[in-house]
Amino acid sequence: MGIRQAFDEIMGQAGSTIPRSELAALGTWIAGTPPEDLRRRQQSAEATFRQLGITFAVYGDSDASERIIPFDIVPRIFLASEWARLSEGLVQRVEAINAFLDDIYGAQRILKDGVLPADLILGNPQFRPEIAGIRPPHGIWAHICGIDLVRTGPDDFFVLEDNARTPSGVSYMLENREAMLRLCPELFHHFRVAAVDSYPDRLLETMRSVAPEGVAAPVCVVLTPGHYNSAYYEHSFLADSMGIELVEAADLVVEDDVVWMRMIGGLVKVDVIYRRIDDDFLDPRVFRPDSMLGVPGLIGAYAAGNVALINAPGNGIADDKAIYSYMPEIVKYYSGSAAKLPNVETWRCREPQALRYVLDNLDDLVVKLVDGSGGYGMLVGPTATRAEIEAFRAALIAEPHRYIAQPTLALSTVPTLGDAGLAPRHVDFRPFVLTGSCGVQVVPGGLTRVALKEGSLVVNSSQGGGTKDSFVLMDDGAMLQAQGPGGMTQSIGGMTQRMGGN
Repeated sequence: MGIRQAFDEIMGQAGSTIPRSELAALGTWIAGTPPEDLRRRQQSAEATFRQLGITFAVYGDSDASERIIPFDIVPRIFLASEWARLSEGLVQRVEAINAFLDDIYGAQRILKDGVLPADLILGNPQFRPEIAGIRPPHGIWAHICGIDLVRTGPDDFFVLEDNARTPSGVSYMLENREAMLRLCPELFHHFRVAAVDSYPDRLLETMRSVAPEGVAAPVCVVLTPGHYNSAYYEHSFLADSMGIELVEAADLVVEDDVVWMRMIGGLVKVDVIYRRIDDDFLDPRVFRPDSMLGVPGLIGAYAAGNVALINAPGNGIADDKAIYSYMPEIVKYYSGSAAKLPNVETWRCREPQALRYVLDNLDDLVVKLVDGSGGYGMLVGPTATRAEIEAFRAALIAEPHRYIAQPTLALSTVPTLGDAGLAPRHVDFRPFVLTGSCGVQVVPGGLTRVALKEGSLVVNSSQGGGTKDSFVLMDDGAMLQAQGPGGMTQSIGGMTQRMGGN
């Protein structure tokens, strides 16, 4: 069957040399900027990332424990109309995820009504019975979601997976934009681009809004496993950007179900914790007793309603790819409406008929572990070797419940600068959605990941992928104001982002 030709987001159909009419200015910019100039700007951005320490760790890689994620200078662009439609679908999906989590750790109506098989939840290792019956402050579980999207045509967007535990990548969204403003300011003359630099303020506002009842001036912190973690730069970056403390387990202590932070002047009560530690390691009294990364007694303080944890423990069940396959039903159950953003067609290998189909069509399918991430534990049938396919066949037969399968989509492409010049490369997209006590908001941008290898569909940084800036175009009511030779100021609904200059 193979993979059909991909839709190019700038040029339209594959092979076209004329940009889509709405993006003609970008085509003119690409054609008018010499490749060596593009390469120089790209190298300058990557040098800055390296100086700032914007790196990630590749566990088990003996060649380099710390790397930068390669950056591509050609932006990806979303039209205002496209973004409006995506935003509606994202808000609906995240509201359903929160309702689902609140239900399965509470009344479990969705199981009693037979919408989902009970064993899919109750027998799932990502379901945390230790927190069943505990309700987070304001009933919000997934405060920060990263919903991975793929595009296959002009109007065809699909959700590839949901990330409701500790979604990463927002620091790259922010730093990529900073690089583009500095290195390609002329693009912001051609396009009215929504600002993303308000994300730390929005995140802090979200954190404060979900503090326990009665807390007038909540103390918020970011809890990190430490500088050996692959996303430590992001933890540090976000804490610094929000002006709050970055803490490790040793900095916190729980007394009488209240969390305190050790400071030079004494103990300070903590009300909201943005935790970047997996559930297993969060509290050794409740989860893994050998954890050195967690805070003893933290879940007790959480159960007592004295601290908010962002995101809530137990959210991993919403990330599970078998649960993902039921998201259209989950969205319909809690919202009363069909999902505005469809799933990719998915076969649950735990079901005998689906397993038979998958085994008969491994050459054409993508097979994934239900709890996999980072591009690991995955088979891409059309590009796999015969030995890889047969190994997956054996694994599927042995443990079918651990896998789902999907068709091999022709992911959209965006022109990308490589050794031989510009060429189309496949992309996906992770927008970030914040949920606080005042509602849900979609950040007008996100993380575009690009598969730098020709023909590759795997965009994960751990598998050799890179990133691009993601421009979300504003409506006609936006303002662009000139500000002389020092740069340009973009005013967006009261938010100001400086362009050019230092």
